[in-house]
Amino acid sequence: MSILVFVEAINNQYKKAAFEAVNYGAKLASATGGSCTVVTNGGSDAAGDLGKYGAQKVLTFESQSMFDSKYLSKVIAMAFEKVGASTLIMNDNSRGKAIAGRLAIKLNAGVVSSANAMASSEGGFKVQRSLFSGKAIGEFEISSANKILTISGNSIGVEEMGDPVAYESIDVSSIQSSVQMLETKRVEGTVPLPEAELVVSAGRGMKGPENWGIIEDLANAIGATTACSRPVADTGWRPHHEHVGQTGVAIKPNLYIAIGISGAIQHLAGVNNSKTIVVINKDPEAPFFKAADYGIVSDLFDVVPKLTEAFKKFKS
Repeated sequence: MSILVFVEAINNQYKKAAFEAVNYGAKLASATGGSCTVVTNGGSDAAGDLGKYGAQKVLTFESQSMFDSKYLSKVIAMAFEKVGASTLIMNDNSRGKAIAGRLAIKLNAGVVSSANAMASSEGGFKVQRSLFSGKAIGEFEISSANKILTISGNSIGVEEMGDPVAYESIDVSSIQSSVQMLETKRVEGTVPLPEAELVVSAGRGMKGPENWGIIEDLANAIGATTACSRPVADTGWRPHHEHVGQTGVAIKPNLYIAIGISGAIQHLAGVNNSKTIVVINKDPEAPFFKAADYGIVSDLFDVVPKLTEAFKKFKS
């Protein structure tokens, strides 16, 4: 089975999610006796380093716009046909979600989004994903010749399994984008929430934005990204890009610390795939405790500073 993996470079660098997708493609290719090729924007030593995560070949292209899903679909379809691939792997992020449907039509392919386990080719091509906000696991079979999978973040481990490879540039000048990028602004200085392995989140129990310093202190002590509940973002205490939940950013960190958040079902739907959940709330009846691996029933203004000092002492 010939596998093509599409990953995005940001300033010629790759995030953990890109390595996860390449690992997934390489392992699937190995299990089916096939090959793994990566197609990516830009071109640098970082592209060649994708070989360390299992890529046997890397194709790069100079992108006119990474925000034009129609344009990207055509570029990836060209690469898919160039290498004679039968399966396309992408990250289940905004980019992957925007182009998966277009590519399914172009390639006449079956699609499974948010796959969270390695696909099996025994007795048919089958893959699993979460259903009902993580409350169930569904197994799907793709019967079409061409297949597309988007991989849920932080669902498989990342490991180095090869050596750097030379990358080859492909000419996509015949494909024109209808989108002109004038400026791109990105949140700098912190790990984006979809990629964060450690997250410290807080809700209305903080009583006001002036108290957020203790949340940032805890996050800094453990190297975590900060997040918040929807009411906090809606009232302007925190920026909307920190809002996690069903109507915000869905995350799957290794550790999620929820502070002063009751745990409404909409919030839980976006965080319940976290590997470990710690809840701090003075209300013993808070729904979040039912989903927690560890819980502390106490005043957050008393617990959080002590927890921060304990982490600092441990790390020193």
